[in-house]
Amino acid sequence: MSPMMLVLSLLLSAAMIGVAVMAVWPARSTAVAVLAAGAVSLMASIMFLVLAAPDVAMTEAAIGSGLTTFLFFFVLGRVRSGKDD
Repeated sequence: MSPMMLVLSLLLSAAMIGVAVMAVWPARSTAVAVLAAGAVSLMASIMFLVLAAPDVAMTEAAIGSGLTTFLFFFVLGRVRSGKDD
């Protein structure tokens, strides 16, 4: 692994830890926590690209970052509106 890739991996790992701490911080709102979790997932997909695993990166970006974040916001909207089905 080249020194440039090592520095990129360390910076990305530090950013992921920072955003993950923001996601679980007690004073934050639920929407901020969902967005932070989606951001951690997106950074994980970038990390998979750095580690030369593009298929895993695409799956993580699509499912972990995209679909899961959408589903959390959809459910959050349904719970806040108080609709029963």
